[in-house]
Amino acid sequence: MILVDADACPVKEEIYKVAYRHKMPVRLVANQYLRHPEHPLISMQMVSGDFDAADDAIAEAARPETLVITADILLAERCIAAGASVMSPKGGAFTANSIGTQVATRAIMADLRAGVDGQGIGGPAPFSKADRSRFLNALEVALRKLPRG
Repeated sequence: MILVDADACPVKEEIYKVAYRHKMPVRLVANQYLRHPEHPLISMQMVSGDFDAADDAIAEAARPETLVITADILLAERCIAAGASVMSPKGGAFTANSIGTQVATRAIMADLRAGVDGQGIGGPAPFSKADRSRFLNALEVALRKLPRG
């Protein structure tokens, strides 16, 4: 199964197309209704608006045969601990070997952004066509490696 942290995911259409080809179920998890294809492989799980409700639902459903797609590094860490494969919407893999460094980098960047007023330290770069292409390639590879349960 593919679990998607769907509220701000920019690659949902790409996920659907690849999921159809691999006959892989997709569950979108969000705190509001999101339009999605009426297809037996696609489901939507709406959670409360409570802080981290979507993250909690995704982490609870994460298993070794699950691919989680999220940009949230702390959610990625929880899903990796549950044995899931995890990737970002830009195609980068979160792994057991890299997640500690990624969490530390996130904390440093958050501290920098909080402590520097008007110094031009912003968030991530805008999503690009190259990111979309990288994601599609990485998704194909990740689904081929995913254990079928």
